[in-house]
Amino acid sequence: MSASGGTKAIVAALAANLAIAASKFVAFLFSGSSSMLAESVHSLADSGNQGLLLLGGKKAQREATPQHPFGYGRERYIYAFLVSIVLFSVGGMFAIYEGYEKIKHPHEIEHWYWPVGVLVFAIIAEGFSFRTAIKESNQTRGKQSWKDFVRHAKAPELPVVLLEDFGALVGLILALGGVGLALATGDGVWDGIGTLCIGILLIVIAIVLAAETKSLLLGEAAGIEEVRKIEAAIVDGDTVTGIIHMRTLHLGPEELLVAAKIAVEHDDTAAEVASAINAAESRIREAVPIARVIYLEPDIYNQGEAAKGPDPEASPGGPTPAPAH
Repeated sequence: MSASGGTKAIVAALAANLAIAASKFVAFLFSGSSSMLAESVHSLADSGNQGLLLLGGKKAQREATPQHPFGYGRERYIYAFLVSIVLFSVGGMFAIYEGYEKIKHPHEIEHWYWPVGVLVFAIIAEGFSFRTAIKESNQTRGKQSWKDFVRHAKAPELPVVLLEDFGALVGLILALGGVGLALATGDGVWDGIGTLCIGILLIVIAIVLAAETKSLLLGEAAGIEEVRKIEAAIVDGDTVTGIIHMRTLHLGPEELLVAAKIAVEHDDTAAEVASAINAAESRIREAVPIARVIYLEPDIYNQGEAAKGPDPEASPGGPTPAPAH
């Protein structure tokens, strides 16, 4: 994901949510609808989400320091995790509490045109925000399904905004359904049921996002295609005859660490090995531009050494180290 694409989607979502939160709260004041109050808190929480994502992106741009020699790229993961745990959960729990109270103590909705009008406006605004997130995601999603894109994306911003906007649209439909049924039946319990459903929806989305961002925080390897490109770039068939084992790690969404022990011929000179390593690093960076930190250790290939460090990332049929002659 390009940083600019993620920022564009975040800003679009932030603008939409701020406008929607204000309109929903006004509708709550005039109508007394608990769905409107829950939805206004939901939109306010979403606005905070986007603020945290923007802050994380800004902090991630800091230069590396002696204390943090690999930079601050993972700040984006940390703030995405905070979004999923804190704000989504707060919004979800608040909505569940409001829904429970409304079901326990129902009352009729006053000035019905306020909540209905605001919900229609909010659906339109969220639709534009969701459309922007989809458009930006499609530029990097490729042939992946939406499920795979959310699960495997290394940049957290677009999956977070996508799920936020999707949850917001579904929540608005639930709120509109709850308000509509309450008006049609004269029973405010339906408003509370709609609010309760919104809370459950938010918590489910929070769990999904927390699971995905937790994996990124722990440290994920490069994707299968990137690993294959790196393997192909390392071996030149001349000085570098194979890969004994290799590890990759995302230092941030757009920065990859590559560490590999490579097989060289036993009679190669130090100058030849050094030149081959420099050439391999150049090929890796050309094949996978985000591979910015590369450590290649030369060694004489033997079966016992290779057995100590098999590469779990390598796919079957990938490059096989050739024995030294």
